[in-house]
Amino acid sequence: MKLIVNGESREAQAETLAALLAELDYDGNWLATAVNGEVVPRAARPACRLSDGDRIEILSPMKGG
Repeated sequence: MKLIVNGESREAQAETLAALLAELDYDGNWLATAVNGEVVPRAARPACRLSDGDRIEILSPMKGG
């Protein structure tokens, strides 16, 4: 399916947000996620189903200043 991830168009096979994170090699407990502008807590990611055209934001903390 076609998704918009962090503003970029991507093709993905994942059907859930948790599967998408694994498919895109995102790892860690510090990620923040949102689907179509709605925050998705870590515990809800396995149940968060994705649909063609969804907008996903994935944020992780960065060091520096």
